[in-house]
Amino acid sequence: MFQNLSPGAIGIRCAWIEGLDLAREAGYQGADLNLGEAQRIAQERGTDTVRALFASRGLQIGGWGLPVDWRSPAPQFYEQLGRLPALCQLAADLGCHRTLTIYPPASDNLTRQELFNLAVKRLRLVAEVLRDYGHRIGIEFIGPRTSRMNHKHGAIYSMDGLLALACAIGTGNVGLLFDVWHWYTCRSTLDDVRHLAAADVVYVHINDAPAGIDALDQMDLVRCLPGETGIIPNVELLRTLKAIGFDGPVTIEPFSQSLSELAAQDPLAAAKRARASLEPIWREAGLA
Repeated sequence: MFQNLSPGAIGIRCAWIEGLDLAREAGYQGADLNLGEAQRIAQERGTDTVRALFASRGLQIGGWGLPVDWRSPAPQFYEQLGRLPALCQLAADLGCHRTLTIYPPASDNLTRQELFNLAVKRLRLVAEVLRDYGHRIGIEFIGPRTSRMNHKHGAIYSMDGLLALACAIGTGNVGLLFDVWHWYTCRSTLDDVRHLAAADVVYVHINDAPAGIDALDQMDLVRCLPGETGIIPNVELLRTLKAIGFDGPVTIEPFSQSLSELAAQDPLAAAKRARASLEPIWREAGLA
């Protein structure tokens, strides 16, 4: 596993290369790939130039956001799908084989089964393209009950539900974007994680939960830095992920108002503060 920086996840707004500089200066081991920007640079100056952006800073490449909106209208979806092979080739040339998307916890337009069927159909098409280039896709489920309230139809919101989707897609390269927050808010257990295979986990988000609020009542965008409250057992989770063989990026995503305010004033200080929150957990989990 390696400590990975995604600037937007800690409230930093900056150009992609500035984010790579922040990752290096704040002591992270990796950073995410902006595939669109990487494609522009590669077309102008070659793939080696993009590769050097990471290598010269001593950074591993984390992951890249799936450039296909699988829930979009059909013409848009198929247009984006048609552009996917070239982007997959670039990511493969760079050695970054983890892409990420999200599964909504509810819908006002599609029933649970209709949304599931759409996901299976379209994400299978996506995953087949990804597989041709050696990529895996991590899908994030959204755990909080509050994110499902006030919508007409519920949807997948748990780890087991997402793994069932991966099984239905059936391409062998679909797994979890495992966010400890969603694991906690859907009331999963450490045993649930112990039963995973390394291939089930593509990418990890880490954070903590506000104290004094039941897991079912937590609000999705109100979180804490790792270790801030100790509500989420991050040490045990990281130990378990290590034990099952996960070796990928761990990205801090706290949705912290105070951190976002700091990021607006001093992005480097915010990046350092976020990493400092993870360090004791990292050491105690035996990852240092």
